[in-house]
Amino acid sequence: MSNERFASVWDALEDTPEQAENMKLRSALMMALKGHIARQGLSQKEAARLLGVTQPRVSDLVRGRIERFGLDALVTMAVAAGLHVEMRITEAA
Repeated sequence: MSNERFASVWDALEDTPEQAENMKLRSALMMALKGHIARQGLSQKEAARLLGVTQPRVSDLVRGRIERFGLDALVTMAVAAGLHVEMRITEAA
């Protein structure tokens, strides 16, 4: 067992830094969307209509099935929900 420390769970789980960064972004978008749905008190059917996707797709989102979503799809859904997406880029540590 290693005592190596990671800044993020994705850094520990993914094979490359590129994959870890992609997962961090996808995770943040999914959490924002899930939170927005909850704050608005939307059913999955209502959320699907708002986001322009199917109810099973919203179910995947709410259940955290991150492997089923790409960045493009999540950004599109966030904008459809009326959210503003910003990206900040900094030098790697």
